[in-house]
Amino acid sequence: MQFRKIKVAMAVFCLIGGTITWAADAASQADRAFVAKVSQGGLYEVEAGKMAAMRGTVPVIKNFGVLESHDHEAVNSGLKHIAGMTGVSITPGLNAEFSQRLAKLKAVPAAQFDSYYVNDMKQIHNKDEGLFAQQAKEGSAPYQQFAQQTAVLVNAHLGWLNTL
Repeated sequence: MQFRKIKVAMAVFCLIGGTITWAADAASQADRAFVAKVSQGGLYEVEAGKMAAMRGTVPVIKNFGVLESHDHEAVNSGLKHIAGMTGVSITPGLNAEFSQRLAKLKAVPAAQFDSYYVNDMKQIHNKDEGLFAQQAKEGSAPYQQFAQQTAVLVNAHLGWLNTL
């Protein structure tokens, strides 16, 4: 069952990478704000996933960390491509907010790591769910399509997180 979910997530990202093509229109201020939020959250989720893969105490947490890192690397790549086409720069590295969040995750004692990580990911994915839904309705064409397709993954991740 877990591997079927992973295959679905991978298929979604193949679709994202393979179907997003548009003329390079300029991005709106809302698109730029979306890119800023999603790119930072995505970088954090990659790093947090790598940490979970190493520090998780049960296989399901380790596996979810690997999946999270992989999926968000793909999302980040798709977002970077769209941002480049629409003239939006992406800040490299984590900002202060996400650097602090990652430092907190690193500092969590081993016995509490799994629970802390799952709760952190639920919080982020719940926030992302609304962010992607709004962008899917209000963003410019490339960002709308990206948000619609990525929302499928966000919802899949939330579903998995709610079973942990």
